[in-house]
Amino acid sequence: MAVEPLSQKEIEDRLAELPGWSLDGDRLTRSYRLGSHFAAAALVVHIAGIQDELDHHSDLSLGYHTVSLSVHTHSAGGAVTEKDFSLARRVEDIAPGHGAH
Repeated sequence: MAVEPLSQKEIEDRLAELPGWSLDGDRLTRSYRLGSHFAAAALVVHIAGIQDELDHHSDLSLGYHTVSLSVHTHSAGGAVTEKDFSLARRVEDIAPGHGAH
């Protein structure tokens, strides 16, 4: 089943529900600052597990105390789709100090 790109309005509506996430060109992006490098590395491992579970992978970067994600859907021509927002919501749910706990 093909994944359809979201309209600009759909993207804006969904971003309103995900504080901290933004649209950068054709990608959803978010950075997290954590209390230590170990905590940031642990978050990367958790995100990698979610990405494998969803079979949808972002560009994921580990910094000293930071984790950054950038995602779009390659199979939709590099556009933002509901798959990207599903991943973003799942990451928010597990990010320390962010999302629902």
